[in-house]
Amino acid sequence: MEPLNRTSVSDFILAGLTDLPWLQKVLFVFVLLFYQLDIVGNVIIIILATKDPSLHSPMYFFLANLSFLDICFSSVTVPKMMVGFWIQNVISIEACILQIYLFHGLGFSEGVLLSAMGYDRYVAICHPLRYKIIMRKSVCNYLVVTSWAAGLATSLVNAVMTSQLPFCNANRVHHFYCDVKPVIKLACKDVSVNQRTLIFFSGFICTGTFILTVLSYFYIISYVLTHHSGKGRSKAFSTCSAHFTVVMLFYGTAMCTYLGPDSETSIESDKIAAILAALITPSLNPIIYTLRNKEVRKSLKILFNSSKY
Repeated sequence: MEPLNRTSVSDFILAGLTDLPWLQKVLFVFVLLFYQLDIVGNVIIIILATKDPSLHSPMYFFLANLSFLDICFSSVTVPKMMVGFWIQNVISIEACILQIYLFHGLGFSEGVLLSAMGYDRYVAICHPLRYKIIMRKSVCNYLVVTSWAAGLATSLVNAVMTSQLPFCNANRVHHFYCDVKPVIKLACKDVSVNQRTLIFFSGFICTGTFILTVLSYFYIISYVLTHHSGKGRSKAFSTCSAHFTVVMLFYGTAMCTYLGPDSETSIESDKIAAILAALITPSLNPIIYTLRNKEVRKSLKILFNSSKY
């Protein structure tokens, strides 16, 4: 990889969400509340999945890893964004490239993990008698490690290509964090290859993992409609509803951000999608799983009751 000394710019300025001082203060409170909800909610899920023996199953093992991923994913961008509400948000080129790498890497990893969770639900519903054999501990560990490795390895391509670009004069990133699309716009050379690479890898991961997840649900729905009665169908679908809701939130924001048109208007819409992906969705995931899962609600009640004594 070529060094970064071909550029005359040493730092970037993150423009943030707005230039209005009063709105920045309002948004700071909003972001802080949701970030706290994100951290607390996902930590509780991890504690429940770790401490409660009734939740020692592949489904909750994956859920605990998803919660950890969500905490890491939000922490890559949100704390730095909150700083920008009070002072000029300056970030070095090296830190900017690292942020690009981690944000995309963790996002890709979450997509792969959601596919693994979809496969877990498929095995649990369509092959219940073989569930413990198929989803044994070694397989679950392999799927989690694969999700991390695949995401971080794929993200390395965009990060390395961005680090090789020369940045001559412009240094204001029109976003609240370093994302590939607004950063490469500042380069003083043609970036069409970078743009195509971003679309290819983002599209490959998003579309590929989404298709795998949809296939799992296609087989689940087909099996349930064929082999279960009305009550059985309701029970089977209820076990998948939380995961399916999370999947829709995740892929909806990801596809809007990276598979949409590249324009000045799209950058503004990307900010909204990024807020949803980095802050809102991770904070809602624990709530979704708690509201839609009886076992998690039961474990949560036990945890709170035990904490009173």
